[in-house]
Formats: sequence, structure tokens, C-alpha cells
Amino acid sequence: MVTRKLNELVALNLKRLRQDAGLSQEELAERCGVHRTYMGSVERGERNITLDTLQRIAQSLNVEPLSLLRPADQSR
Repeated sequence: MVTRKLNELVALNLKRLRQDAGLSQEELAERCGVHRTYMGSVERGERNITLDTLQRIAQSLNVEPLSLLRPADQSR
């Protein structure tokens, strides 16, 4: 198993889940109550987000927070 930094793993899962939901970064940012540039930097793995933000993102995507933290082969 390849180990990734947690923020990179969240970024990969976030992008996949957002696209699966048919949302733009801007739409998701609005749902989460954050700026679109912030959401973009999270999706690029440039930010270390708080657990509160992780929970808001998960709620906005209608998924469990753990789905943002699991490797892709364990996500479903």
C-alpha cells in the first residue's frame, strides 16, 4: 500500500466525490460556507483542514467523513 499524506488523500477523495455529485468547486464551497479559492486549495492538497471543515465537506457531499480519509480502494 502506498502511503500518502493525509491532506493529499483528502484532496483526491474530495475531488472524486465532488465530481460524482456533479458539483463545481464553487458550488461545493458555497454549500460548505467557505470561499471557492479555499476549496480549490483543499482539493489540491495544499491545506491542512480542521475536523470541523472535514465534517462540513462530508455533510455537503452527503457522505460520511471517513469516506474522505480512506484510500480509494477502501472508499466504497
